[in-house]
Amino acid sequence: MTTATLKRPPAPGLPAAAVRKLRAVPLAPAVAAAVVLFFVVAALAPQLLTGRDPLVIDLANALQPPSVAHPFGTDQSGRDLYTRVIYGSRESLLIGLGATALATAIALVLGIASGLGGRLADGAISRGLEVLFAFPVLLLAMLFVTIYGPSVTTQIVAVGLGTAPGYARMIRGQVLAVRHSGYVEAAHALGHSRWTVLSQHVFPNAMRPLVAVITLGIGQSIVWASGLAFLGLGVAPPSPEWGALLDAGRMFITRAWWLEVMPGLAIVAIALAATSLGQFIQQKLEGAPS
Repeated sequence: MTTATLKRPPAPGLPAAAVRKLRAVPLAPAVAAAVVLFFVVAALAPQLLTGRDPLVIDLANALQPPSVAHPFGTDQSGRDLYTRVIYGSRESLLIGLGATALATAIALVLGIASGLGGRLADGAISRGLEVLFAFPVLLLAMLFVTIYGPSVTTQIVAVGLGTAPGYARMIRGQVLAVRHSGYVEAAHALGHSRWTVLSQHVFPNAMRPLVAVITLGIGQSIVWASGLAFLGLGVAPPSPEWGALLDAGRMFITRAWWLEVMPGLAIVAIALAATSLGQFIQQKLEGAPS
């Protein structure tokens, strides 16, 4: 006599496949995604995270240390530092995203032109990139901001121009590697047109690593822009941009350590989170175990 085995119905909630995928995500990328999501919410809807005004001055509470009422303390004008860090997310992320987008656009044009052009075009572009590589990113950015004046726009352009040569060299190398690969040569041998080969084989495979690099570049751009602001070449006060907060707080560092530590932690947090996500994406694209 055989007995039938009763199958227990699946528990309500997420599908089993979705649960397995969530459990397969490593802890570091999950935490990084949560940090990035927090700052994205802070940039898009800061009123959800704080009910204070970042510009309201309260001299009676100037330079108050971190407390329950003011988790990050107050600045020299009595403004709540937590609120200013939250509202500063918008400008800082805007600079990071804008500079990375500009650098990527410039790098795509130069890298593809160098990788697909003839020997003359490749040589000219490569020599130009080598000249730009001779100057540090911060030096090029400082030169541009000094000429055109400090603002969010000039910071985006300055950091974008400074970081574009690195992206361009990477794209050039990828295009050259894919261009001379076996499957591209096979596509040519099968009679596919040049545009078909480029659009279906060269560009998709050459641009794949760029996804991870862009994610990494956002955090790096925020750090470069904060460095410009710390040197007095950023947006003018009373902007709560993180680099501007560091610049304003350095005069009081011996009396109010939180003015430097709290914005600095925000910069470190978003940079580390973007780097962790970039590495995770790169591992997934390469098919490596994470």
